[in-house]
Amino acid sequence: MRVSPRRSALLLALVAVLPLAACAADPKPDDTARQFVAAFAGGDSNTASAQTDAAEAAKTLMDKVRGALKPASVSGQVLKVDPKGDNAAHATFQLTWDLGRGRLWSYGSDFDLNKQDGNWKVHWAPTVLHPKLAAQQSIAVADAKPELAPVLDRDGTAVLQPERVVSVLLETAKAGDATKVAGDLAKALAGIDPTITAQSILDGAGKANGQAYQVVLLRDADYQKVRSQIYDLPGVRFTTDSRLLPVDRKFAPALMPSLRKAVDQQVEGKAGWRVSTVDGSGAEVEELFSKPAEPAKAIQLALSTKMQNAAQSAIAGEANPAMLVAIQPSTGEVLAVAQNDPADKQGMPALTGRYPPGSTFKIVTAAAAVDSGKATADTPVGCPGTVVIDGREIPNSNKFDKGTIPLRNAFAFSCNTTFAELALGMGADDLSAMAKKFGLGVDYVIPGITTITGSVPPATGKTERAEDGFGQGKDIASPFGMAVVAATAASGAVPKPVLVRGAETKIDSMPEAVPGAVLESVRGMMAEVVASGTATALKPYGDVRGKTGTAQFGDGTHSHGWFAGYRGDVAFAVLITDAGQSTTAVQAAGRFLSATP
Repeated sequence: MRVSPRRSALLLALVAVLPLAACAADPKPDDTARQFVAAFAGGDSNTASAQTDAAEAAKTLMDKVRGALKPASVSGQVLKVDPKGDNAAHATFQLTWDLGRGRLWSYGSDFDLNKQDGNWKVHWAPTVLHPKLAAQQSIAVADAKPELAPVLDRDGTAVLQPERVVSVLLETAKAGDATKVAGDLAKALAGIDPTITAQSILDGAGKANGQAYQVVLLRDADYQKVRSQIYDLPGVRFTTDSRLLPVDRKFAPALMPSLRKAVDQQVEGKAGWRVSTVDGSGAEVEELFSKPAEPAKAIQLALSTKMQNAAQSAIAGEANPAMLVAIQPSTGEVLAVAQNDPADKQGMPALTGRYPPGSTFKIVTAAAAVDSGKATADTPVGCPGTVVIDGREIPNSNKFDKGTIPLRNAFAFSCNTTFAELALGMGADDLSAMAKKFGLGVDYVIPGITTITGSVPPATGKTERAEDGFGQGKDIASPFGMAVVAATAASGAVPKPVLVRGAETKIDSMPEAVPGAVLESVRGMMAEVVASGTATALKPYGDVRGKTGTAQFGDGTHSHGWFAGYRGDVAFAVLITDAGQSTTAVQAAGRFLSATP
């Protein structure tokens, strides 16, 4: 059948109109509700507000709330839309705010819909965003910091604990007469920190590039002492925080900074947070949601407050840098790391200092001699006043001469000549190998502290090997390293030192153990040192075993004083630098032992 052009045009027109007629069906409230929720959740406040009957007010509040909460994302779901006649409906929906850092906040809300001029609109009210949000209000989120966990010693005594601190800040641009304000600040703070002067404040502020300069960080108790003098100074403002601070400022002051750094993250716990409605001034009106902060568990140290205080007291009166390190041989736990004020000025020499160990190294040389089978504790050895090796005269202290005596007595009297001859008969690396078995030269990574045990490189000639035999030559050790040697002698195994309980110490290699028979022999010699040798002053303090040491340094006219040893399950090393003899170190060891169980 032939279709006329006019009829064909009419059919095309009808085909074109049919889809439009289908799209022109009455809109549904469900569509408006879902479009509104989806647009708001997606951050499109323009589209969302266009679905309301108060677009400007809706957009303003939606943007304000979103700006305050700063969500990583928002998800929304319309749960149900109930018709309320031909021109009204009611919708319920669920919103979930992801506020970052694991903070999720979900709640249900609802809104009415009205049909206006053939289109459905969300009836706008603040309660659309949250059922408890009222006019002239917004929503805010705030973190709730947990209180820092304390750091306890091995007996549960607090060493570090959280304390409120106040930062004193100076803004010179707001200070007016900055020179006068700096002077007033310095005068008020002089009793707390005498290093703060008006000039130091002005210099620091000048380097702050226009930013607020922190003059000092004060414990709250110190701040209260000076508050009335500094609170109203122009350009001075204050911020508060909580910090982990030493309970006793004199307790291991050089050790505390690195220890605090090691536990900083462990003591923070998990922050809580809360969401609330706020009024126009930002003041909280009502809490909408909260998740309490979760404090961390207290951190426990291996340190003993009693032993640390005893160690500090034992060396506090020394004029020269003095150090004492104590380790529990059975566990490797570090019991004390003490330094006097002169030593503190050098950093942490107790743990990382490099000193010739002197005759304390004879512990290693004696073990190597016994292990080689060339000597026992009772083997007769010569102890002449001097011996010459390759043209180098090696003397005993004041050139004392004991003739021929058992090795244990040569050890007790500290005969340099005997141990030089013993070392001369060893291989180039025999002392290095035995030193490693005692932990000297082992590299540790110990959370909370940086340590160096020492080093004993293979000898390159006869003279050097002889000098190494009595702790001179190229031998070096730290007080920590000699405490490790003493702990190995006590327990039979190189310890794995621990300062923070639960934190893993790493060791570069686990040395081969010293044979038991060798250890028994060396322990007997160490007992002889206290019974009849150079450390008889320690007799009153029980079964003390150890070795004294006088170690020359520099041009040979000066020497350090050492004692390394153990009593029961406490091994320790004492070093008094430039003491000239070991007697001072022995006396310090006695003071330490008298104050410890």
